[in-house]
Amino acid sequence: MHVKRGSDPNDPRAFHSSQIPLLKKACAELCFLLDHDYPIKPSVTFIGNRYLFSNRQRLALMRVAASEHQIQKRKQKEVLDIKGKTLFVDGFNTIITLEIAFCRSLLLTGMDGTIRDLAGLHGTYRIIEETTQAIDCLYQTCQNHDVAGLHIYLDAPVSNSGRLKTKLLDMAQASPLDIEVDLVDDADHYLETKDNVVTSDAIILDRCNSWVNLVKACIEPLHPKIITIF
Repeated sequence: MHVKRGSDPNDPRAFHSSQIPLLKKACAELCFLLDHDYPIKPSVTFIGNRYLFSNRQRLALMRVAASEHQIQKRKQKEVLDIKGKTLFVDGFNTIITLEIAFCRSLLLTGMDGTIRDLAGLHGTYRIIEETTQAIDCLYQTCQNHDVAGLHIYLDAPVSNSGRLKTKLLDMAQASPLDIEVDLVDDADHYLETKDNVVTSDAIILDRCNSWVNLVKACIEPLHPKIITIF
């Protein structure tokens, strides 16, 4: 059976054009609370209950929204010129989002400019048909931007992380890029101290020295299904 990464049968209804104005209104209310230092999880619960949102709609709000301070801070750390640089990649975060783009499943524009998905890893992962396309897209985009190399971190506790590492390295043999892949206990721990980080993970974006919006560059030519709810 073909796995359509990031797909949910209820998405057409939950994110129908008729729902977007309500989601935008809710997102504005959520950002108001975030700007006043309310924590995001109880704020999403409060607003989600008010509008009787589904779990996917609530997750979308959580993935998209950020306080004005967070947005400004992230924008200040964004690196635009990546020529000759080595990028440090949040492996599962990046590959899964690209897989979802190739699956034509739902993607979201974050308020910080990143592209996010609604897929939950939960410690499990398996390679699908679109994995090869995702990796090739990642490598080719970096080559097109004259990137020097990639250092990809994968969370070792996640199932099939070793298989994904093998696939990444096998495909790297055909690339002129200098590519390293490391299995680590906690990828976030390593990425939070780096420059030129490739991720859409909000916590890493807030803590890393600088970051690159590489996934957006990768998928823009694909014209994937991306919705905006802010």
